[in-house]
Formats: sequence, C-alpha cells, structure tokens
Amino acid sequence: MRRLNMKDKYDLIIIGSGPIGISCGIEAKKRNLNYLIIEKGCLVNSIFHYPTNMVFFSTSERLEIGGVPFISHGPKPTRTEALEYYRRVKTSWDLKVKLYEKVLAIEGEKNNFRVKTDKGNYNAKSVIISTGFFDYPNLMNIPGEELPKVKHYYDEPYPYVDQKIVVIGGGNSAVDVALETYRRGSDVTMVIKKDRLEENVKYWVQPDIENRINEGSIKAYFNSVVKEIKQHEVIIQTPDGETAVKNDFVLAMTGYRPDFELLKNAGINLISGKGLEPDFDDQTFETNKAGLYLAGVVCGGMDTGKWFIENSRDHAAKIFDHIQKTNN
Repeated sequence: MRRLNMKDKYDLIIIGSGPIGISCGIEAKKRNLNYLIIEKGCLVNSIFHYPTNMVFFSTSERLEIGGVPFISHGPKPTRTEALEYYRRVKTSWDLKVKLYEKVLAIEGEKNNFRVKTDKGNYNAKSVIISTGFFDYPNLMNIPGEELPKVKHYYDEPYPYVDQKIVVIGGGNSAVDVALETYRRGSDVTMVIKKDRLEENVKYWVQPDIENRINEGSIKAYFNSVVKEIKQHEVIIQTPDGETAVKNDFVLAMTGYRPDFELLKNAGINLISGKGLEPDFDDQTFETNKAGLYLAGVVCGGMDTGKWFIENSRDHAAKIFDHIQKTNN
C-alpha cells in the first residue's frame, strides 16, 4: 500500500463524488486549495444506482452546481440526464477525482488527518464527508429476509413481468415500484406500515396510485407489516390478523441510512433522537471533531428526507468559509 509523505499533504480530502461532493471540489478549486475527491464507485454513484426510469422531484435549475446550466428535455430531469450533467460539471471544472477507491478509515486530527483507502493512504489538513446514504438499506430483520427473492434495490420492471410482487413501503420509491411493475404485468401487493401513503409522495403520482389501490388493481395492506418471508409466500400481520400471500419477489423499499460505522470510527458523535444523527454545527458543518466536516444528505443521519441536492448546495461555501477563517 502506497504511503504519502508530508509533502503530499492535501488541504482537504472530500469523500464522495455525488453532486455535493463535486460542489465541494469546485469550491476548493475556486479558492486555490489543494484537494482530492475520493469515490468508492463511479461518478455520482448514488444517482447511477437509481431506478433506470427515475425522474427527479426537482426541476433542473434547482440541481445546478458550479455555474454550469442544466438543460433537460422535460420539466423534471431524468436519471440519465443527471448523470450526463454531473459528468459535464466534473469535466468543465477539471476536478481531481479518484474513482473506485473505497475509504476504510479516517484517523488523526485537524491539520494531520490520515485517510486510509483500499488503494493507499492520504494526508490532509481537513476532511469533508459527503457520502450520502444510498448504499446501506434499512433491514427489516425478519425471517427470510436473506432469501435471494428479496431485493432492497430496484432497477427496472422487466424482471418482474408476470410475477407476484410484494412491495414494502409507502413512500415515493415504493409507489414508483408498484406502478411500474403493475403496468408491466406484475401482480402487485403493497404492505404499508401506516394508515396511508407517505405525505411526500409526488403529487403527480399520488392520484394514480390511489386510484389503482381503490379499484383493486394493486392490493394494499395498511397498518400492516411483513412478519416472515418464505420461499413461495409472505406472512403479513394486518389489523385483522395474519395472512399469507403467494409471492415470487419481495421489493423492500424500506429506505436507507448513512455509513454510521465510518462516521463513528472517525470520532463523530451520533446523537439519538428520532434516529441516529451525526453531531455537527448547522452553520459551519464542522462535526464535534475539529477539521472534520459533513456535507449534503449525510447530515440528516436517519432522517434521509431532510437534505436534498437543492437545499444542500450551499454547504460547500459555508464549509470553506469556516476552513479559511480558522486557518488564517
């Protein structure tokens, strides 16, 4: 493993090449700082793993970064348009990004951090973690969850043509999965923990899913949870008792979480409330560990609906204002 000496020290290392990680790289370049972005997958890895036909909730101008215009064909951009847009941003700013390199640990302290990856070690004065949350699904911890037919990620509907599908969840992802698979010939059953769909379901989709449920095209169990997954059926606990539903695939759209182990091992305190939330200053985005910052959706911890691209684009400027203020 290559070890960098002190003359190779960066002003900062940015972990994650999503839109906010890229935004941090742009801010570093604007301020003539020596930086490096490290990404464990491809560029904007989380967006790449979104469903193939996914359409953003936001309009394109609200996803723009670095002064590069984002023009989409429709009022709301698609996954493919976003992938191409952020590639162009990276190229336009000639950002320094190492792809397919996983960060294993963040050690040390301010002005002397050591970032260890599966390909090398790096020294940095400051570190920004902008890793998002999409790589770590919330597990249900029920019998049968380990079966191959259980999927926590959804790509496209065609593998499920003519199959009996159970979709777990009542948010946007679950609704999109239910509608897409239903329209490709799947027999769809939804299991929803609450007595209604989530309030944030996209307004242009909500009438569609409600109509399909009301007419019985998509079956739905409200106030219900999956108790056990078997090879050919799913056991659901409903208000009227247990029921068994014949089943070929389970698509568990139960949400995702940040890499809490990386945060905790780096020395960031995790605060218990509604769910785990990392300890950071909401003005500077510096964590309880001096010189270590958070940016983007990772700031929300388990509240993954708190931060989005459009309302965290300003994190980079606030972080770098604080870095330069405290280093002068």
